[in-house]
Amino acid sequence: LVEKKQAKLVLIADDVDPLELVMWLPALCHKMEVPYAIVSGKARLGALVHQKTATCVCLTGVNPEDEAALASLKDSFTVKYAENKKWGGHIMGLKTQRKMEIRAAAIAAEKAKKAAL
Repeated sequence: LVEKKQAKLVLIADDVDPLELVMWLPALCHKMEVPYAIVSGKARLGALVHQKTATCVCLTGVNPEDEAALASLKDSFTVKYAENKKWGGHIMGLKTQRKMEIRAAAIAAEKAKKAAL
């Protein structure tokens, strides 16, 4: 539903085990511009859908009288989760930065050696 952009809101439980079940979901929601929130307790989400537990819940249809409440929830979740995160930034890790420094120093030394000849 998120991939088809049919989801209006996605709620993800914070105590999912194993975490790999839902750890990709915030990135997908961010990519597809679907608002999401991380809530405490998969039992609370399960109670919402009349199940024992639920790892995530996706809202697709909302009654017209509840549209205003959903819009305010979307706005607050967008500010808290989607707009507050930095995605990427193209900064390499410390080990890779060190390797690049060593490689650049080796190239500079080789150029200096060739220039001296």
